[in-house]
Amino acid sequence: MGATHLPPNHPALPPRRIGVLLVNLGTPDATDYWSMRRYLKEFLSDRRVIEENRIKWWLVLNLIILTVRPRRRGRDYAKIWNKERNESILKTITRSQSEKLAKGFSGDARILVDWAMRYGNPSIATRLEAMQRAGCDRILIVPLYPQYAAATTASVCDKAFDALAAMRWQPALRVAPPWFDRPIYIDAVASSLEDSLARLPFRPQLILASYHGMPEDYLKKGDPYYCQCAATTRLLRARLKLGDDKLIMTFQSRFGGAEWLKPYTDATVKSLAERGLKNLAVLTPGFAADCLETLEEIGMENADIFKRAGGENFAHIPCLNDSERAMALIRDVVVRELQGWR
Repeated sequence: MGATHLPPNHPALPPRRIGVLLVNLGTPDATDYWSMRRYLKEFLSDRRVIEENRIKWWLVLNLIILTVRPRRRGRDYAKIWNKERNESILKTITRSQSEKLAKGFSGDARILVDWAMRYGNPSIATRLEAMQRAGCDRILIVPLYPQYAAATTASVCDKAFDALAAMRWQPALRVAPPWFDRPIYIDAVASSLEDSLARLPFRPQLILASYHGMPEDYLKKGDPYYCQCAATTRLLRARLKLGDDKLIMTFQSRFGGAEWLKPYTDATVKSLAERGLKNLAVLTPGFAADCLETLEEIGMENADIFKRAGGENFAHIPCLNDSERAMALIRDVVVRELQGWR
C-alpha cells in the first residue's frame, strides 16, 4: 500500500486532553421581552420538557404562552438579576463553580474545565466544539442535577449527542450519573442547612424540602425522578435526625393544567400557615445553584404566601452554590467519573 500524502494545510494532531463540562439548566441573556421570548421558546420547545401533542402544543406555545409569558417572567428575573455583571444569578454561580473546579485541577495540564447551559448561552454545542479544538479527545459531561429526570439530565445528553453528530472527529463521551444518594451530597446539604438554621433569628417549627415538579404522567411512564427525590429526603431525615412530620417533601414550579407531583409547595405553605404554623424554613435540595425557582419563587413568592396566610417567619435556605462543600461534592463526582482516563 502506497504512502498517504497529506495536504499541506492538514492540521497537526493537538495534544490529548480531557474535558470536563459542567451543564446547568439555562438562562436568558437579558430580562427584556425578546430575550425572554427566545429563552422560553427554546426551553418550552424541548420535547423532553413538554410531551404534549406537537401540533396542539405549537399553537398554545406560539399563540398564547410566548405572547404573554415573556414580560411576566422578565419581571421575575429582574428581581434577582445580577446587575453588576448584567446576567442571571444562575450564570454567575455556574461560572464560579467551573472556575473553582478548574483551580482544583490546575496541577494537571491535561484537564480542561468549562461550563454551559442547556438553554441559552453558552450553549453545549459551542463548548463541546471548543473543547474538541483544544485537543480534548475525552469529555466528561456533568449535568448539575442531583436527581435524574428525562426533562433535565436526558435533555442535556440529547443536546450533547446532537453536537457530536455534527462532528467528523468525535471525542469519547461520558456523562456523570446523578448523586441523589451519595453520602458526600447528603452530608453537604444537611451541614449547610444546620449552618443556615444556626444563623436564623428564629427556630423553624418545620422544614420543607421543595423539589422542582413534573407532570404525574412522566412518573407513570417510568421517570425515576420522584423516587430519587424521595430517597434524598429520607436520607436527609436520617442524617438530621428529623421525623417525617418535621421534614416534608413538596414539589414546586408546576406549569399548565395537568396534575403534577404532589404535594405542591405553594399549597402546602399556605395550608401550614392557615393551620397556625408561624415559623417555616424551605430547603431546595434538587437545585445545585440558586436561580429563579429558588430565589424568586421560594424566597419571595412563597414567603409572601406564607405571611399572607398567617405565618410570621419564613426562611429560604440557600443552595450549595459555589461553597466549599459544593466544590468538594462536584470534585468528588468528577474524580470518580474520570477513573481510567487520568
